[in-house]
Amino acid sequence: MFYKVRLTIAILIFITAILAVIGIFYPLPLFNIQMAPLIQRVIIDFSVISAVTLTVMLLLTLLFGRLYCSMLCPFGTLQELSALFRGEGNEEPRKNLPVKYFITAITFGALIGGSAIIIRYIEPYTYFASALTLSVIGLIAAIAVIVLSIFKNRYFCTNICPVGCILGLLSKISLLKVYIKENECLSCGMCERNCPAGCIEVDDAKVDNETCLKCFKCLGQCPKNAITYGIKPKQEVKFSPKRRELITFGAAMVILAGAVKAGFEIGKTAAEKIKNVILPPGAIDAQRMFNKCLNCNLCINACPNKILTKANKDFGAVHIDYTKGEKYCKYDCIECSNVCPSGAIKKITLEEKQKTRIAMAVINPEKCSKNGICVNVCPVNAITKEGNEPAKIDASKCIGCGKCKSVCNSGAIEIFAINEQQIV
Repeated sequence: MFYKVRLTIAILIFITAILAVIGIFYPLPLFNIQMAPLIQRVIIDFSVISAVTLTVMLLLTLLFGRLYCSMLCPFGTLQELSALFRGEGNEEPRKNLPVKYFITAITFGALIGGSAIIIRYIEPYTYFASALTLSVIGLIAAIAVIVLSIFKNRYFCTNICPVGCILGLLSKISLLKVYIKENECLSCGMCERNCPAGCIEVDDAKVDNETCLKCFKCLGQCPKNAITYGIKPKQEVKFSPKRRELITFGAAMVILAGAVKAGFEIGKTAAEKIKNVILPPGAIDAQRMFNKCLNCNLCINACPNKILTKANKDFGAVHIDYTKGEKYCKYDCIECSNVCPSGAIKKITLEEKQKTRIAMAVINPEKCSKNGICVNVCPVNAITKEGNEPAKIDASKCIGCGKCKSVCNSGAIEIFAINEQQIV
């Protein structure tokens, strides 16, 4: 029962996520609860709503375990569906490898240090969204993980994923756990062989709830209902941390500290090379966008005028290309701000957007055809024209939306990048 309900919810969320990424249907809360973007949003674009959402997600994990991984993460569901090709009943207990703690320390250390450059290449939400938007790196990563799932089931979730690692540590002390009733267990091994996380060891009647994904597949396999989900009866446990665990923890803390510093240096160094890039309203400046954008590309598909473009060799994050789509930023639109889950594009109101300068238009009077079309289309009345004179731009009013350039038939108008977005 648990398994069927959980799987149904997971598949529904998976389908909804696909529709959202490709721009057909976007239920905003779905991506607002994806863990890595949510953590980053709390760090760089703090709001009470994001802080409360993160707190609720963590509390739910402390209560119920890693339900996020089995229900809410679309990339996790993709792996579960991929693993169907391997058949059932051939799993073996899997070691909980310490390397994932180091991966997590590096990933979130750099994020705390101010750079999302590392998390772009290891985080499941970004893999899922960038693959669906046909990003080369996303496609390669998704294919690699799908192949891994066919051979090793949910190995990525249990021993690589940095989000899974954090949730796993919380799940280890969660209130509700999957556990084996030793006095009722027949040691038939059915639960062990069908566990996609490889977290069950029948011989020792042990379930590793740190790596347990709460898929509940095991519950339906046991002929005696000896494996269950609930509050585990208290047992006398003596606190005796293993020397290896203490060394691993210490090493992870050292790596975390180093990654925080490295994240700051990486972001600073990379941003110094950035020039001449126009960004969507709310991105603020090139350095911030470069270091915060996860390249999930949700904003690209959400943009009604299709002027946003993927990261490329010129700029490693989403940015505006006025040669694409309708060739201008729509004045009454804040879709990119609405859909960005990571805070790279800040949440802004339509009123704020309409006053935000993202670039600057310049008119070459020698090329101007003097037809005045640009005057009529400027949404902020920044362009004026007297008699047969060339049109002129009031720099104090221009927001750089590009509408004037899109209608100019003489090539007299150019749009130039600015160092930092401003309210005019």
